[in-house]
Amino acid sequence: MLRTHTCGELNVSHIGQEVTLAGWVHSLRNLGGLIFIDLRDRYGLTQIKIDLLQNKEAAAIGEKIHTEWVLQIKGRVEARPVETQNKKISTGEIEIIISELIVLSQSQVIPFEINEDKVSEASESLRLKYRFIDLRRPKLQKMLATKDAFITYSREYFHKQGFVEIQTPILANSSPEGARDFLIPSRIYPGKFYALPQAPQQFKQLLMVGGVDKYFQIAPCFRDEDPRMDRHYGEFYQLDMEMSFVEQDDIFAVMEPYMKELVVKFSEKKTVNLDEKGNFKRLSWLEAMNTYGIDKPDLRFDMKIVDVSENVKDCKFSVFSEAVSKPGVVKALRVEGGAKFSRKEIDELVEFARQKGAKGLAYLSVKEGVVAASFAKFFSPEELLSLAEACSAVSGDLVFFAADAWRQACSVLGAVRNEVATKLGLKDNGLAAFAWIVDFPMFDFSEIEEGRIDFAHNPFSMPQGGLQALQEKDPLDILAYQYDLVLNGFEISSGAIRNHEPEVMYAAFKIAGYTHEQVDVKFGAMIKAFSYGAPPHGGNAPGIDRILMILNDWNSIRDIYAFPKDGQGRDLMTDSPSAVDEKQLKDLSIKIDKK
Repeated sequence: MLRTHTCGELNVSHIGQEVTLAGWVHSLRNLGGLIFIDLRDRYGLTQIKIDLLQNKEAAAIGEKIHTEWVLQIKGRVEARPVETQNKKISTGEIEIIISELIVLSQSQVIPFEINEDKVSEASESLRLKYRFIDLRRPKLQKMLATKDAFITYSREYFHKQGFVEIQTPILANSSPEGARDFLIPSRIYPGKFYALPQAPQQFKQLLMVGGVDKYFQIAPCFRDEDPRMDRHYGEFYQLDMEMSFVEQDDIFAVMEPYMKELVVKFSEKKTVNLDEKGNFKRLSWLEAMNTYGIDKPDLRFDMKIVDVSENVKDCKFSVFSEAVSKPGVVKALRVEGGAKFSRKEIDELVEFARQKGAKGLAYLSVKEGVVAASFAKFFSPEELLSLAEACSAVSGDLVFFAADAWRQACSVLGAVRNEVATKLGLKDNGLAAFAWIVDFPMFDFSEIEEGRIDFAHNPFSMPQGGLQALQEKDPLDILAYQYDLVLNGFEISSGAIRNHEPEVMYAAFKIAGYTHEQVDVKFGAMIKAFSYGAPPHGGNAPGIDRILMILNDWNSIRDIYAFPKDGQGRDLMTDSPSAVDEKQLKDLSIKIDKK
């Protein structure tokens, strides 16, 4: 062993002992007769002292070294003088009086400071290019260790619940999971492709047919989606689970204790927003959209949207009356204490709403019993007062209005609600507010092809009402046994009770425009399996990285990965994606059409 102890291990109980440490030079100070080195490894820092008169050999080496050189030192543990002790670190009461110094590796001048106080001075692209250096930061070391502990606890929890951990294939078939696939060309079968799994969806359902009963895995998933703050490009990890012979409540009963314990073990937050039985609250998708304008509401604060269409349908303000007659709606968001906003702040929120697709954003305020509004000339004082009362607005409040088609009006005010909460400091980082969003629509209009009906969410969900609903109801009125778990305004898990009946699956995919033959080609294994006796089953898949980010209030999901992609989906350290040579392409029967 090159060391007897780590750099975060020694304390006053080790005084007098001869020890060997190894690590990086975090900092050094040459005071003439003495050289002090802070030696660092992932466990902490230890101060090393070289007396130039007592140890000339070590001093000669010590005068040449620089930060980030890798050293092995041998020496004796001694107490630091009281006036020089550092109470902020665990080794701050001791230092090592060096007897031998060995340089294990030298370092070039590093491109940025590892010190947490200065690392922000370096651009993210520079830090990602030199990720192997950035990883030396204690903050990132802690993040990686936290993720390891998170996964370890998750495995322990689900094993205690009787689940079996099973690894599903990475080379799989293309599947309509809602995002673009990463395709892998086959050398053996020219012109054919594997796809990296967007999720282990089909395989875990096949495991249920196989009688596994309770499955889970720490599953790598691959989706060609644009990156964002809470979504890493290309790949992510989820805790994938599935159970047989269950209903929706059975899934919730397994997941809620797990989530509550994650908050305790991996954050300083307090779980709130529980119902009278101590369970997570449930909102239907429709209720969430109507009340909060979004299907992943942040429930750490109470700011609700109300419908005032009936109150304004006959008013002289055409923006309101015409919206209701189209038909559309007029929605209102009361901001408690918002009347203190300056005109500039209100104008910024109006512009923000426009960026979210609104044509504009009307508003009224109540100050000392007087109601003022951006549309006041179209209302009498009595009508304005009545409208303010319909919104429950009292003195000091501000109310925003969105007049549009139902979903657009809801979405705009949902975005404004979130923005206003940030401005007012309503997002308490000491709280963890969970909620189940249930009863999602089974179908919706396609975002790609106008007028076409497509799956709104997971295509493998069981429609509420089964085959009869698919045959008799308007597709847009059919609900699914589908649910999301949200936390502090983020979706952290999605799941469903699955469609396990071939006849129902064919009927659901037919509504979405798939022929019987297309279903057989894309999902032949599942259809065949379901015809041999499939148990009712369901599950969900919490996103590991996203949960960690939220629980710890980390700024970016990218730092949770050891080697992340940047905001454009590139690995700047290894320079990927990269071109490949013609021979590799020829082996795969691929030609590049360069435009």
